[in-house]
Amino acid sequence: MEKIKVGTDFSGYPVPTVLVGAEVKGQANFMAVGWVTRVNMKPPMIAVGLNMDHYTPKGIEESGSFSVNVPGPDLLEKTDYCGIVSGRDVDKSSLFSVFYGDLGNAPMIQECPLCIECRLLEVYRLPSNGLFVGEVVAVYTEERYLTDGQPDIRKMKPFVLTSPDAYYCSVGERLGKAWNVGLSQNIS
Repeated sequence: MEKIKVGTDFSGYPVPTVLVGAEVKGQANFMAVGWVTRVNMKPPMIAVGLNMDHYTPKGIEESGSFSVNVPGPDLLEKTDYCGIVSGRDVDKSSLFSVFYGDLGNAPMIQECPLCIECRLLEVYRLPSNGLFVGEVVAVYTEERYLTDGQPDIRKMKPFVLTSPDAYYCSVGERLGKAWNVGLSQNIS
């Protein structure tokens, strides 16, 4: 089948949807983010791409910390709302039960199945966005989201954002064991 060009508005289809938390002017704030990825194994590091004109990046730079909170489908409307309104105008922290971990200044969301506390290491400035790289200080979850002591994506039920059509979709079924299923290919 022949490939056709569909433009350049593409963002790694699909992307995880998270709520990034930061203290801004002494107040917890959260923004919906679709650009987040692990970028280093040891020490563990995460990067989030944020538009530098938004309110939250200023707080991350001021405090030197941030959180990445993975919402479940029960938080879909609140997550979307956090991507619609600015913390300059609305106290979005009132939507959630906020808690703090080891750093003491990276607000996290109690209702999220998984919360990742990060110390800011570096900000790489791009034309419109900044790539915020943080070292993972701690990861928080609840017993109900674990299987064999590890966070279980099927129990957490995170959702993803598709782009450019802008829909939230659930994560599907397991397809095969990573670094194992491909062993049957035995190409010589």
